[in-house]
Amino acid sequence: MKFFKIIKNKYLITVCGLLVWLLFFDKNDVFTQWDLVQRCKKLTNEREYYKSEIEKNIFLLSELKTNMNSLETFARERYLMKADNEDVFVFSNK
Repeated sequence: MKFFKIIKNKYLITVCGLLVWLLFFDKNDVFTQWDLVQRCKKLTNEREYYKSEIEKNIFLLSELKTNMNSLETFARERYLMKADNEDVFVFSNK
């Protein structure tokens, strides 16, 4: 009998209804918030990756601007450039 009095309490019913509404039916429900948190973590990791890539590219660019030997090595490896008296052989690991 005491259990039925607790269940019939209008405040308890209201709070339970509100919790169910907020957890499952609201526009900002728990599942949406979870997805947003996961997406935020992923974007933060991507931001860190791109920052490190930018720093690496800035270092490479400054190295290419100042050191002619590194510029020649870069041109040979990336763009397969060669001197007039050389032949280029490209090996692929496919």
